[in-house]
Amino acid sequence: MTEKRKLGNSNLHISSIGLGVMQFAGGKGMFRTIFNHFGQEVKDRIVRAALDGGINWFDTAEIYGYGRSEKTLRDALVNNQVRDEDVLIASKWWPFPRFANNIRRTAGKRLANLSPYTLDLHQVHWPHSFSSPEAQMDAMADLVEGGRIRAVGVSNFNEEYTYRAHNALAKRGLGLASNQVQFSLVHREIEHNGVLKAAKELGVTIIAWSPLASGLLSGKFHKDQEILANTPATRRRRLAAQLERTQPLIEVLDELAHRHDKSITQVVLNWTIHFHGDTVAAIPGASQVKHAREAAGVLDFRLTDAEMAKLDEISR
Repeated sequence: MTEKRKLGNSNLHISSIGLGVMQFAGGKGMFRTIFNHFGQEVKDRIVRAALDGGINWFDTAEIYGYGRSEKTLRDALVNNQVRDEDVLIASKWWPFPRFANNIRRTAGKRLANLSPYTLDLHQVHWPHSFSSPEAQMDAMADLVEGGRIRAVGVSNFNEEYTYRAHNALAKRGLGLASNQVQFSLVHREIEHNGVLKAAKELGVTIIAWSPLASGLLSGKFHKDQEILANTPATRRRRLAAQLERTQPLIEVLDELAHRHDKSITQVVLNWTIHFHGDTVAAIPGASQVKHAREAAGVLDFRLTDAEMAKLDEISR
């Protein structure tokens, strides 16, 4: 049985790897140039592979296809006959251009999209609304007290706003569960800008989004330029600019992958969820079943302290 971690200041327990399902909104709207479209049957199999591998939670958001990701995640869980008590779901409220009271008004839509499953963790997607972090947390606290959600998180909050959100919830007898931010071997800003420090001090879980840097850290683009050529344009331009700079890191990752009989991706994710103790969890995405199986395979091994230190040094 996969070991679970306590999710920050909440009563929820999560696997250290969750699955981000932003890709479940692909093919339409703003996502058509970022993620390729794939059908419900593939989504069903992705969810099944994740659960079978020990992953017990999924992260989605209102803005991901304007509810499409939430609905197709729900459908995949239903199609796999997953019980509500066997899975945790995190979603997010889009803040701009809105006021905090919109959190209360749109909660019903989030719940309807996910029904019959519980919205376990509701997060403010970005700090930038027409209301203060305190007003946002008051609205979230109302949802907890009303039994509509189980825990409150934030996303992309800086150090100051993390403290303010936590303190506002503390006044309501609650605590901040998580701060979802970009973090990976090539995006380490939270180690220097106070966000990680605040999380450790307050007991808040960091949820690392883009832990593979949009696939850059998988090594596949370094090894096969044809894969890069077939990547949607928005991602292709961003990735191409970083290949040479990250080549030395990929070489060390490849060495460690062979040593542990794992993939480069699994080594990257293992460093992400262990280098800072139990503070950081990660949500890699999946557009293929093999991606979900690979993510789940991170849960059955651990890099040594020396190996993590080596990756720390070269990635800096």
